[in-house]
Amino acid sequence: MVGILLAAGFSRRFGPSNKLLQALPDGCPIGLVAAKRLVTAIPLSIAIVRPENKALAQLLQEAGLKVFFCGEQDTEMADSLSAAVKLSADFSESNDGFIIALADMPYIDSLTIVAIAAKLREGAAIVVPTYQGKRGHPVGFSAKFRAELENLHGDEGARSILKRYPEDIIFLACDDAGILADIDTPADLRL
Repeated sequence: MVGILLAAGFSRRFGPSNKLLQALPDGCPIGLVAAKRLVTAIPLSIAIVRPENKALAQLLQEAGLKVFFCGEQDTEMADSLSAAVKLSADFSESNDGFIIALADMPYIDSLTIVAIAAKLREGAAIVVPTYQGKRGHPVGFSAKFRAELENLHGDEGARSILKRYPEDIIFLACDDAGILADIDTPADLRL
C-alpha cells in the first residue's frame, strides 16, 4: 500500500502565507499533522509539493514521507496526483493500492486510514469513507487503477475515476468527522 499526500496546491483562498505551514491550535503545522497521520497508518507514504515549498518539504521528510517536487507544468490537483503515482513506481512496483490524502485535512484519524487500507487489501476496488452519510477523504484506489491515476489531468483530481466507476465504490461508514474537515481559509483554523 502506498500513501500519497497531496501538498502541492496554491492555497489561494487562504491568503498569501503557506497554509500548510500554519499552526493548528496545538502549535503543530497543518501539513505536518496530516503527514504524521498518513505515515502512521501507511508507513510507505510519499508527498508531492511545489518546488518553492522547501520548508514544507523538509517537515514532511522529517515526518517519514518520501518527498517529491511536482514539475512546473503540474499546476492542477490531477497533475500532481498523476505525478505522485508515477513516482511511487520507483520504490514500490507492486502494491495493493493507493490511499490519496490531502495535506489540508489534518483531523483524519489514522485508524480511518488503516480501515480504508484494510478494505483495499480485502479486494475492494475503490474505498470512500463516509461520516453521517457524507463522503470524505482520504480515498483508496486498488492497484488496478494505477494507469488511470497516472493519466489524470486538470482540476478534478481522481473524481473523474469515481464518476466512471460508481459500481466499484465501497462506502466505508466511520465515526470520524475529520474526513470532512479541510482547512481552506484562516477561519477554518478555529474549528
